[in-house]
Amino acid sequence: MRRAKKKTARQRSSSKKRRLSTVQRECGLCGKTKKLIKTECCDRWICDDGDQYVMFSYARNSCHRNHDRYTLCGFHFHEGHSGDWKDCQKCRDSFETEMYVYFGTNEYNFEKLNDVPDYEPTKCANCKTVIVLGEDGYSRHGDEYFCLQCTDFN
Repeated sequence: MRRAKKKTARQRSSSKKRRLSTVQRECGLCGKTKKLIKTECCDRWICDDGDQYVMFSYARNSCHRNHDRYTLCGFHFHEGHSGDWKDCQKCRDSFETEMYVYFGTNEYNFEKLNDVPDYEPTKCANCKTVIVLGEDGYSRHGDEYFCLQCTDFN
């Protein structure tokens, strides 16, 4: 019976590198595997698609822009807060509760806020329809919110 030769340290290192290189990187939000970049805020792989956004379109078609602009993680980083965004009192105090919950739990997050505070839904001051601040269109006058149906653009 023949014994297999022991691999040298260099051979072991080389085969380990090959195994690591076969691990597929993918966007943590959409799963795509091409044209990726790491986020500045949390060092996660994400689509490098910010160039696809059309100014003032308010489109939500860019993984990178969505995570950067519509999450507490991105906000926490840009504001220069210390520690973890999930425990940051400065982040908590920066938003109305509904928007804090939205930014911490929407689909643009890699990790979601665990301890979600309760809040009363925002309602149109005129017709009392519920307005989802993170998703619906609305206008605001002072402390009052108005749904698009009740907003006078004329």
